[in-house]
Amino acid sequence: MPTYMAPDIYIEEISGGARPIQAVGTSTAGFVGEAPDPTKRLNEAVAINNWSQFVRVFISEESQSTPLSQAVYGFFQNGGSRCFVVNVGKGGPITVGGSSRVGLDVLEQIDEIAIVAAPGYTDAASYDAILTHCEKLKDRVGILDAPAHVKDISLLTQVALAKTAEATSAGAVGGLRARQSDGGYGAFYFPWITVRDPLAPNELVNVPPSGHLAGIWARTDATRGIHKAPANEPVRGALNLTYLLTRDEQGLLNQSGINCIRSFAREGIRVWGARTIADGSSEWRYLNVRRLFNMIEESIATSTRWIVFEPNDRILWKSIRRDISAFLTRLWRDGALMGRTAQESFFVKCDEETNPPDTIDAGMVVTLVGIAPVKPAEFIVFRISQYASGVDTETPGGFNA
Repeated sequence: MPTYMAPDIYIEEISGGARPIQAVGTSTAGFVGEAPDPTKRLNEAVAINNWSQFVRVFISEESQSTPLSQAVYGFFQNGGSRCFVVNVGKGGPITVGGSSRVGLDVLEQIDEIAIVAAPGYTDAASYDAILTHCEKLKDRVGILDAPAHVKDISLLTQVALAKTAEATSAGAVGGLRARQSDGGYGAFYFPWITVRDPLAPNELVNVPPSGHLAGIWARTDATRGIHKAPANEPVRGALNLTYLLTRDEQGLLNQSGINCIRSFAREGIRVWGARTIADGSSEWRYLNVRRLFNMIEESIATSTRWIVFEPNDRILWKSIRRDISAFLTRLWRDGALMGRTAQESFFVKCDEETNPPDTIDAGMVVTLVGIAPVKPAEFIVFRISQYASGVDTETPGGFNA
């Protein structure tokens, strides 16, 4: 408090207004792989805002397309607007750990990234590296490509094994699917797609779909919101698929958390799955739920740093409840949360019960937040039966037909 000496009128400004929580971005992608010119900007995270910029930075006159360049082209073609690209060079690893920082390790420094992909890296070690990266940071989700050539799709339901000398000598046969991520920090897509080569437009090439999918995720976020599952969306630029799936085959793959890309006679080529590679009974099995929580958690953490070192009393608790409730109410109005009213869709509890004296003495302020996210309508069921014409019938819901 200021010290008053002379009798007079004193005017002071006191900060008592709300501190709105701003939603963080969710559509920035991070790509790791070999650039068409493998010598350029080696193991450096380069911000790319359009295809022309990527061409200037990573492509030389005699360069040929790589899975990385095809993914970046597909990202912008499908609605992406900003990404970070790390060129690991010819045959370079996407991660090594330790003191050296290459590939995915470089992307750890970029908080803006919410989507991660290493196009064309389809071995068990690469899958594990991407998932470990996302599970460690907890603010991004990885897009994993299935192998290019799959003759037996039942192998996609089995987890891939690392290729070792011991396994080879023992004749071990591993599956093709990435390992499970209990928190749902990865999404696995099958099959590859056929597109025009961006550096040789007269040629058709088969490419991993992760770049196109990252663009679809970004496009869905912009047009519908992160709570909308990025599925039943057209894949722009896709002219064919390397494997044409049937409904029965997808039924097998869907239960293993494998998102399929399907070709339909009328709708064309569309993304036809919205699951993570969490267990089928997990609360994180849906992709939009995992990404929604990532956004909410990071938004709250970023916008509430003002709380640190504030007096831990009822005034602070009330401010926390006010700001978080206002943020979640906006999400509910946007359709991201389930419930007829805001009170049904979430709760925020920060009071004497969550902050007893021993918690306060430990320098902590604890807030409980419960959220009811919307989930995708994955299985659409119409129950149709015959009834005698002209007869007054009653439906199972109790209404007269």
